[in-house]
This record gives sequence, structure tokens and C-alpha cells, in this order.
Amino acid sequence: MTVISQIRNAEGERLDVAFHSGDKPDVLVVIGHGVTGNKDRPLLVAVAEGLSRKGWPCLRFSFSGNGESEGRFEDATITKETGDLLSILKTVPQERRVAYVGHSMGAAVGVINASRSLTIQALVSLAGMVHPADFLKREFGDVTPGEGHMWDEEGCPLSSGFVEDMMGIGNLLETASEVRQPWLLVHGTADDVVPIRDSIDAFDAARCEKNLVRIPDAGHSFDEESYPAVVSAIDSWLAKCFG
Repeated sequence: MTVISQIRNAEGERLDVAFHSGDKPDVLVVIGHGVTGNKDRPLLVAVAEGLSRKGWPCLRFSFSGNGESEGRFEDATITKETGDLLSILKTVPQERRVAYVGHSMGAAVGVINASRSLTIQALVSLAGMVHPADFLKREFGDVTPGEGHMWDEEGCPLSSGFVEDMMGIGNLLETASEVRQPWLLVHGTADDVVPIRDSIDAFDAARCEKNLVRIPDAGHSFDEESYPAVVSAIDSWLAKCFG
């Protein structure tokens, strides 16, 4: 597959991407990160490299305003990132079947896109955020928008736009019920950022073919010990979906 190096979103901002080859020519696995992350976070790299070794071509990307992608971090919201993912999907040749693997807030972006279109044909959520408003209150409830930062990271200011978007979405349970694609949810039992209850609630709400895999003792971003289990679960799911 020839990867378009200049993928831009609806605002004209370039999205940074990295491609991993695989021997399955009719499938592409698109991988998106969580809040304050980027395409080079260890989990995303491990998943892409692991799936690539199993034959699945993968495309990692950074949402606008994150990593090396253009745009302002302050403008990065679930709603805007939903548009970013749509821009990525539009570049995929029609003969390619698409799976989307999203981590945390990136998983929420995948659920919204999948509920709206069958362009994504297999969906995977890793520690997926399903209750954005609750997440906001839990993690940033004591941070003043426009003044403070997410988890005290200087490059990640908490904007009023982010707060309004998260509160406006509230939760994704109704959206989850509208997903028709086969959906794999993977969550660590020790996740203290997005509790496993989010994935359980999404699983209960979903009406599609679905599976929930619990990774014992794994945290929000998993780790080197749990990466193989995550990759194995995704590989098995993709094989089931795409043959």
C-alpha cells in the first residue's frame, strides 16, 4: 500500500502518520491514541509492530494538535478528533477493509465513527473511554480551564472547549448501541484512569457481535508484560472478522 504522507483534516492541518507493512494486502489497521498522547506512545508502537509481524498492515497517527501533527492542543476534542479519523479513513483505498484500534479517548472517537458509517469494518477499543463527562470530573475536576493543565503537563493545557465537548457528550452508551460492526473491548483490571466499568457498560449496551477481554493487573496504558496479550487478542479478533 502506498501511504499518503500528507493527510490533512477538514481544517487543512497535516496529520502525522507511520506505516507498518504486512502481508495481508486487502486490510488496513488504523491505530489512534488517547488524550495527551501521540502515535509514538509505547502501547501504539507495540500494537502496530506486533500486528505487523502477524501480517496485519497498520497505520499509526497522531490526532491534530498532538505529537508532530499540525494544530493546537487546546482545540483537540473528541468531536474534532472524530473528524480527524474520518479524514484518515477517506484516504484508504476502497479495496482495503479497515479495522480501527483506539486507546482511551481514541477509542471513544472510534465508537462514534463506527456508529455513523460502516467504513470501519472491525472495531477495537483498548481501555476505551465511554463516560467522558465522568472522566473529566474525575481527572480534571480541580483544574481551571484556560489556566491549568492536564495532569500538570505543561504542553497539555485544559481548554474550555475540551471541557464543553466532554460535558456535551456525557456518555456514549446510546452511541455504543448503534455500532453494527464486530467490536472487541480490551481493558486492564487495574486501570485507575478509565475504570474497567466503562468497557463493561459499553459491552452491555452494544447490540453487535462483541467480546470483552480483561487483562489481569494491567493499568490504563498496559505495559511490556501485557502487550503480548493485547496483541494476541486483537490478532484473534481480526482473524475472526477478516479471515
